[in-house]
Amino acid sequence: MSDNVITIDGKEYEYDSLTDTAKANLQSLQFVQGELNRLAAQSAVLKTAQKAYGDVLKSELEND
Repeated sequence: MSDNVITIDGKEYEYDSLTDTAKANLQSLQFVQGELNRLAAQSAVLKTAQKAYGDVLKSELEND
């Protein structure tokens, strides 16, 4: 399979045969997917920090 082929909903398309509008929308879609992945990773980090801070706070409160 060529690097120039993209698959959308199980159908293959030659990148070079796409219209400029389709290429622009593909680029936007790829950007959005990347941002969603980045935000999911950031959310996981923040949830971990939230739990850690909560655990430390509980420990401090129990020691008082």
